[in-house]
Amino acid sequence: MKDHSIEIRVSYADTDQMDVVYYANYFVWFERGRIEYLRALGLSYKEMEKQNLILPVMEANCSYKAPAHFDDLVLVKTKIKEMGKSSISFTYEVLNKESNQLLATGETRHPFINKERKIVRIPEEIRTKLST
Repeated sequence: MKDHSIEIRVSYADTDQMDVVYYANYFVWFERGRIEYLRALGLSYKEMEKQNLILPVMEANCSYKAPAHFDDLVLVKTKIKEMGKSSISFTYEVLNKESNQLLATGETRHPFINKERKIVRIPEEIRTKLST
């Protein structure tokens, strides 16, 4: 799977006093995109947690290009940038669905850890699904 997109309607609660989406909400959208990307590959994050696997955010960045406003429909495009032995990086693009204007780009990096917070190798069955 090359990339995966989700649509998000900007809620009033997503905006700040300047009538634009509050900057931290983009990171929430990245998470939603990442979880839905994994789900589309047949990987339930909830099931991974039951198997003692967690993917905390080790690094995150966002570059803001243009503002999103209340009631805009945005697309969050998610794809895997790279996969190591025990970590994975995702990239994101947030676009205004109507105009196709690029609103933001971002990236997150995640180690695979167990509930004891020890780094573990990506299990082969998960690596196979992530590689499709």
